[in-house]
Amino acid sequence: MRSKRFEYLDQRPVNQDGYAKEWPEVGFIAMNSPFDPTPSIKIVNGEVVEMDGKTKEDFDMLDAFIAKYAINLDFAEEAMATDSLQIARMLVDINVPRAECLKYTTAVTPAKLVEIVGNLNVLEVMMGITKMRCRLKPANQCHVTNVKDNMIQIAADAAEAAVRGFAEMETTVGIVRYAPFNAIAIMLGANVGRPGILTQCAVEEATELDLGMRGYTAYAETVSVYGTEDVFMDGDDTPWSKAFLASCYASRGVKMRFTSGTGSEVQMGMAEGKSMLYLEARCLGVTRGAGVQGTQNGSVSCIGVPAAVPGGIRAVACENLIAAMLDLENASSNDQTFTHSDLRRVARSIPQFIPGTDYICSGYSATPNYDNMFAGSNWDADDYDDWVVIQRDLRVDAGLLPAREEEVVAARNKAARAIQALFRELGLPEITDEEVEAGTYARGSQDMPDRDVVADLKAATDMLNRGVTGIDFVKALYKGGFEDVAESIFNIQKAKVVGDYLHTASMLDDKFHVISAVNSPNCYEGPMTGYQISPELWEKLSDIRTAVDPAKL
Repeated sequence: MRSKRFEYLDQRPVNQDGYAKEWPEVGFIAMNSPFDPTPSIKIVNGEVVEMDGKTKEDFDMLDAFIAKYAINLDFAEEAMATDSLQIARMLVDINVPRAECLKYTTAVTPAKLVEIVGNLNVLEVMMGITKMRCRLKPANQCHVTNVKDNMIQIAADAAEAAVRGFAEMETTVGIVRYAPFNAIAIMLGANVGRPGILTQCAVEEATELDLGMRGYTAYAETVSVYGTEDVFMDGDDTPWSKAFLASCYASRGVKMRFTSGTGSEVQMGMAEGKSMLYLEARCLGVTRGAGVQGTQNGSVSCIGVPAAVPGGIRAVACENLIAAMLDLENASSNDQTFTHSDLRRVARSIPQFIPGTDYICSGYSATPNYDNMFAGSNWDADDYDDWVVIQRDLRVDAGLLPAREEEVVAARNKAARAIQALFRELGLPEITDEEVEAGTYARGSQDMPDRDVVADLKAATDMLNRGVTGIDFVKALYKGGFEDVAESIFNIQKAKVVGDYLHTASMLDDKFHVISAVNSPNCYEGPMTGYQISPELWEKLSDIRTAVDPAKL
């Protein structure tokens, strides 16, 4: 006979998740594997001849790349000789400035980085993130997708997401050839909601770069790097090829981040028996060595792997901290769904939500999860009110703003009408008034009429063959009566030419001024320093739509 209490507990959402005991021999361990190397470095005539227990002759391509490009060798011997616990305490000591911490954390090896953060509990990791975040003000990024690749809905959802406070937005496709239309839609819709939003379209890397060069996108982050040589080679890549690709983006004014995350190597069966966090530290070394301004990390689409083992969510927070310790912009995931438990998915986000990262989510779904083409998100459009209430409860700026229904409906309608005009002026398939109406009020693609997919795909391909660029979008919007949206898209193109938003942790405000770690660095040194919510912003964050005004009772 079973305990009725345990029978009930077995049915709880948290017990529908998958869990496993550690298996270090294959890398199924979040941190502190017995097979992780011991930190070490030896430098001869300015060259690293030994690192983390390997001599130069035994370096794989990641070791060689990291040793040559990722470590500040001028201070490396002193930093490596400093006790890891001492450096860990520096990270949480309000009397030690961020710049002093960076002197050490940018001069150590991957194994040393892992050893340092291994001394921190989750609260201390959050304290470290509070200080080590690159940019002063935290922000947020969202996904804007749908299962139909419906560009009217993408434009409307992006406009709403901008009203709600997102600083960056990403789309992808169900059908590859829809990429140009989806890229146009998210850029247009975002800049209807709030001028200055940066957008991207996540597709195959060559196509993604082509869209950026044509002016259809403003940034990219789906350029993946991995922590073992075998996984890199499985993707026909090396650290050098990824660095070359990064330079291609930068040379065309397209902001970009690499993507990595704990669990990817063991998920592919090539973890070499190392812990997930150690391999991620190698990824971040490659990212820094390539000169890329930042990373999308935090396990991302592999979150189910570290979440299954003890301490896995702590390890995810540690990888976000390591990114900041290497002075990289950090879009800290909170991305793919991984649990049946609402309590657990909130707990997973707390280490980034409370201290704030450069982009707390790298994929908050701006649609219901059934429309999320990135395999579903930990947070979605149905959670907007929960997110802003938690911000209000804790007096935290986690990148979103409360929004009124009339404000959202107006923005969605304008975005739908703007893309209707754009398609008309560019000679693309008609967007009907019925579709505009549906996009204005839709919750998701189930509320949208179907389109002629064959005609759309043919037109998208023809548009690329005609050489249509972002400047043509500007002209079409201006001619179609949306001069303000045209000006916003034009200013996005100008920002790419100027290049200032290639700085670390950059975003644009509604006047197209760059806010980055260069001109707005994090300066946290204890209570009432660093980022503080202004009275004006706190008034907005407090004013949720369901709050009762006592004076009107």
